[in-house]
Amino acid sequence: MVAIIWGFIFGAFLQYARLNRFDTIAGMAVLQNFTVAKMISFTIGLGALLLQAEVYFGWAEYHVKPLILFGVVVGGLLFGVGMAILGYCPGTVVISLGQGNLDALFGIVGGVCGALIFAVLYPHMAPMLGPDLGALSVRSLLPDNVSFWTVSVALAIVFMGIALFLQHLQPQGWKWLHAAIGLSLLNVVLNLPSAAGHPMGASTAFAYAAMSLTGMGAETYWQKIAKPGAWELWFLVGAFLAGLFFSLFQRTFRITSVPDLWTRYYGSHPARRFVWAFIGGFLLLFGARMAGGCTSGHVISGGMQLAISSLLFAIVVFAAFLTTGRYFYRARSGIPVLSSPRVIRTNEMKAG
Repeated sequence: MVAIIWGFIFGAFLQYARLNRFDTIAGMAVLQNFTVAKMISFTIGLGALLLQAEVYFGWAEYHVKPLILFGVVVGGLLFGVGMAILGYCPGTVVISLGQGNLDALFGIVGGVCGALIFAVLYPHMAPMLGPDLGALSVRSLLPDNVSFWTVSVALAIVFMGIALFLQHLQPQGWKWLHAAIGLSLLNVVLNLPSAAGHPMGASTAFAYAAMSLTGMGAETYWQKIAKPGAWELWFLVGAFLAGLFFSLFQRTFRITSVPDLWTRYYGSHPARRFVWAFIGGFLLLFGARMAGGCTSGHVISGGMQLAISSLLFAIVVFAAFLTTGRYFYRARSGIPVLSSPRVIRTNEMKAG
């Protein structure tokens, strides 16, 4: 029940700022919507200051993911490609399902399949994921407090500055900022031993569900993911319930098959969208399992810890994400890929 409650809060923040929507996430892939980038950047910046202070005073511990180089880089590439095609993350896809988006369901099925294939192949893939360079972070690289806090504060300012700069380029209200502050505080609370004792995450739940449902996968991998996977599964149940509850409360619940932005580029045929959602979900979760985390568990949670593996993963993910957006979502409707919402509205008016 506690994990469900935390997941409900997580889902509420994302649903409030519409950060779980396909049009928001895929809109970032074609540089038409910067909401996701603003939220993630500010969350990492503010959260880094709060979490470093929390650990410094002895209230919590670090949970830095090791820098397993090949897994992080190749997994990040697959994750970025999958996120652009699917238009959801492992955490946001369940929220969107709760709001009635059927393409999210096919993304979840694809994700479960991708996680299961990785679990089956794990004994063969584990030796190839390295080299393992250890749990590197700014704290481990700069043990001196003065140097550590100087670099940490500077990085936090840079991350928050990037978010505010993007807001200046594309003013979209401040709901993303409210969500960023909420997610930063949520992750800080989750790190407290009395709350959860570890940061938020989502992708391990897919591997846990896949192995639980099928009984397949390597025993060594099950021992590695069973405990965090069970917690994350209930966490995602809470996120799903948040999407369902708030969409019903706001009377926005709709059974839909094809998001608006997808229709603009690929048409309104549900079968095509469902097939690509499955493929995107498969790549997303296979990549997440290779890298050892996802947007919430690696980019945000690891970024707040200033973990080298997580910062590298974030760079690779966004590079693959934007590259895929540039070539996968071609301007089939006559709308330039690199355009602002104002340009889009103008083009739509001309077309009308």
